Amino acid sequence: MLDVLEIMKRIPHRYPFLLVDKVLEMDKETKTARGIKNVTINEEFFQGHFPGHPIMPGVLIIESMAQCLGVLVMDGLEGEKLPYFAAIESAKFKRPVRPGDRLEYEVSVEKQKLNIVKAHGTAKVDGELACEATFTFCIADK
Repeated sequence: MLDVLEIMKRIPHRYPFLLVDKVLEMDKETKTARGIKNVTINEEFFQGHFPGHPIMPGVLIIESMAQCLGVLVMDGLEGEKLPYFAAIESAKFKRPVRPGDRLEYEVSVEKQKLNIVKAHGTAKVDGELACEATFTFCIADK
């Protein structure tokens, strides 16, 4: 299990854009990870998305899954590297995410060739699918 301080050692994201609070499991052998984000009304994006009806923007749910995946893939890499999105495919949003929800991520690497990673992720709230997507990203020097 990794807390937020350990997460920040592995990926470059910082407040207000660090969207993973904890990594519950990480298995380098099966290339899978599970993490969480506790969604609170204090998140800056809720000021404008949407007043009187706060929901987490879908693009941030995608980003948060990718950050969880980044913790897995970036762990142990030598030198200063950054993960960059190359593609987001088959993104589906099934339910809104609201303040008070706990997003639970499950991510897995489907294929990795050199510095290109293809992966899949889901985000659930109380066991109910909120979002899923397939990602491709490139790991490049900083």
